Amino acid sequence: MKQHQDNGHASNASASISTASTASTATTEPTGTPASKATKASFKKTFRLYKYIRPYWPMFSVGMLLLFITSLSNLAFPRLLGDLVDKGGAHTKSITDINHIGLLLVGLLLIQGILGYFRINIFVRVTERTLASLRQQVYNHLIRLPMSFFLNRRVGELGSRISSDISLLQETFTTTLAEFIRQVIIIVGGVALLIHTSPQLTVMMLGTLPVIVILAWLFGRVVRKYSRQAQSQVAEANTIVEETLQGILNVKAFANEFFEMRRYQHKTSEVAKTGIKTGTYRGAFAAFMILGVFGAIVAVIWRGAVLIAMGELQPGLLISFVLYSTFIGASVAGLAEVYATIQKTLGATEHLLEILDEPAELITDSALVSPEDHLSGEISFNHLAFSYPSREDLNVLQDISFDIEADQQVALVGPSGAGKSTIVSLLLRLYDPAGGSISFNGRDAADFPLSALRSQMAIVPQDVFLFGGTIRENIAYGKPAATTDEIIAAAKKANAWEFIQRFPEGLDTVVGERGIQLSGGQRQRIAIARAVLKDPRILILDEATSALDSESEKLVQDALEKLMEGRTSIVIAHRLSTVRQADKIIVLDKGRIVEQGTHQELLTVDGGLYKSLSEMQFTH
Repeated sequence: MKQHQDNGHASNASASISTASTASTATTEPTGTPASKATKASFKKTFRLYKYIRPYWPMFSVGMLLLFITSLSNLAFPRLLGDLVDKGGAHTKSITDINHIGLLLVGLLLIQGILGYFRINIFVRVTERTLASLRQQVYNHLIRLPMSFFLNRRVGELGSRISSDISLLQETFTTTLAEFIRQVIIIVGGVALLIHTSPQLTVMMLGTLPVIVILAWLFGRVVRKYSRQAQSQVAEANTIVEETLQGILNVKAFANEFFEMRRYQHKTSEVAKTGIKTGTYRGAFAAFMILGVFGAIVAVIWRGAVLIAMGELQPGLLISFVLYSTFIGASVAGLAEVYATIQKTLGATEHLLEILDEPAELITDSALVSPEDHLSGEISFNHLAFSYPSREDLNVLQDISFDIEADQQVALVGPSGAGKSTIVSLLLRLYDPAGGSISFNGRDAADFPLSALRSQMAIVPQDVFLFGGTIRENIAYGKPAATTDEIIAAAKKANAWEFIQRFPEGLDTVVGERGIQLSGGQRQRIAIARAVLKDPRILILDEATSALDSESEKLVQDALEKLMEGRTSIVIAHRLSTVRQADKIIVLDKGRIVEQGTHQELLTVDGGLYKSLSEMQFTH
């Protein structure tokens, strides 16, 4: 597991760029995180998501109207069934009246079935379109967030937010909201009809409601606490799966299958324990509801039977009253379940809003760079200072000042952790300096649109990241609109076309997760071809040949030399043989510049760091 640590060892630029796929330090909520209360503020936060429904509001309104009609029509059933019983028990034995009521019931069922179909269809359509917009918004915002955000997040955790949390909202928009409204209508309308049917029995029935409502609120708080805890634990478990699969080569190379199994087992066991606790409280509440609500119904039937015997109540009215009471009891019990789901939705909403509330980078279309923002290749570092956001007390760079002329080749050398890759990260504006500034064309980097700067730079890292698609897609990432001829020309310049042709599917060969089906040298040449296609004004090479064998290094070095022609190049290298021809060599140590000059000049510095490093590499 790769960590960004700022203990004087700057992580390499490739790690900085691909933090989103390899970030390490988890900040998922601790197991004991208390659930936030379902306050007016939390509901207000949730309703922020309804702006995504706004484009579909007419269709959503029709669905709500159909829901209102079907919910009200439910309240007609108990009364009609009571009338049916009374007509059947009447001395006149009016078959016509019985048939009339029976036809009304059949017609009501047909109307409910038809309207219910359209209501569900409408809600599903609105929900799917709304959640597609929400997913797009969250994803679009996520990839626009600065690197400092990804330093403290895991890929699995963020993936869970887009998948699990939004899926939970899907259930809420599709069924929970409709169920909540339906049950409220039934409870309010049912109570009104109970009072109209028998005030005496209604008082007896409603005596139990305050107790049920208070317990529903208390149980809902507990359920939300454990539900939110379970969501965080599921996100952590997803993270383990994603990291393990991404690093499957390391897992197998270190024979750590059982270690990963135990790690995943531990986390999923925590999820199960939390789920069991939630289920225990839900079960206790369900048991109380059965005893309380249906016990009250039994008491009402007993009292109604007494009133019938005394001639104060018609049998049909008792049937209607019992059915209304059953409807209300079921709705109150259902409200508890709906409330628990709403609690989980509030938790999911808070997680999503935490992402959406993070300040994003201001990006623009990289294809639209205005003439005044075109880079000449001239760069100046002016008293640059930097410390990583997670370790502000530790200075990674201190008072860095040097100039790079247009089309110069400048090398950054020094021991590991000297700050070389951090300079590259600041050059790409992945982070902002803590002090000093970087200038392009004599203008402060902050005055350039972020996308305009990055679109004119390209990096060939040591640890090349390839997407899991085809070779064509990976090369074209440097210029998505490139033609096949342009891609082939770039591959040839990168000395990659030879091995690409040997594959049966050529450019359409699938490289596998992170390019696992290609060798290190082949991956490097794909990355170089990608940079060639981008045709950057400023080229950054971060240890591009350090992990290669001699034969691959020769091919890659030849491709790099072609790529560096006619553009400003910044080369980070441990192998000093690769930077002998550099126009300027900057020697860094412990975040400071200790020497600078050409290869020959630096070799004349007695006791110099460059001379010492050179002697270690070339003297055997």
